[in-house]
Formats: sequence, C-alpha cells, structure tokens
Amino acid sequence: MAKILIVDDDEQIRLMLSDLLKRSGSTVDQASDGEEAINKFNTNHYDLIITDILMPGKEGIQTIQELKKNNPNLKIIAISGGGHIESNVYLDMAKKMGADLCVPKPLDMYNFIDTVKKLLGDEIVS
Repeated sequence: MAKILIVDDDEQIRLMLSDLLKRSGSTVDQASDGEEAINKFNTNHYDLIITDILMPGKEGIQTIQELKKNNPNLKIIAISGGGHIESNVYLDMAKKMGADLCVPKPLDMYNFIDTVKKLLGDEIVS
C-alpha cells in the first residue's frame, strides 16, 4: 500500500484526490502549500508526492527542488492548471526540476489513477 502526500492550495482538489487514492488502497495525507509539505515529509515517509505548481507561500517548483535535492529517488507528480501562462510551461519547468510525471488540470480522474499506478507499480493496490 502506497503512502501519498497531496499538496494543493485548493481544498476541493485535495479532497477529491485523497478520496480517489484511498479507494485505490493508498494511505493519503494532505498539505495546503509547499512549506507544510516539507514539514510533513520531514516527519513521515511517503512513496509519492502529488503537488500543484501554483500555490501561495512555497510553490510547487520550490517544493520539488527541495524534496529532490535530499531525496533523489522520491516519486513526484506535478499538477497544474496554469495561471497567467499555460499549464504546460509550468509543467515543463517542474519536469526539469525533478518531477517524474506532469499532469495538466483539470485532471481526468479515470486516467489519473492509472498514472499513479504506472509510477508506483505494485505499491498501490487495485
């Protein structure tokens, strides 16, 4: 069973992803920004981090850089709906900073769980 941390300033996105991943057999924690995510990561083990890119405080790019610097094998999925520019620009930057996979918002929930399974392999059940 995978232990996953979802990082997004949008509570509805966090709740939706959390519910989806829990139904797939994962243990899920949530953080509303990068700073909270780093603090949770430093006290817990996670198999996967799913992080939004644009958030108040510590954004996703900074969070990815910091996590990957000290944990190069950590699996990370970056998600973004864009902001003032298209989401692909942010997601390309996230990939360069170490995200393993990048997924644009709005998320296709049917395909998203397959994306997680692909990245984690047998660690996620169902």
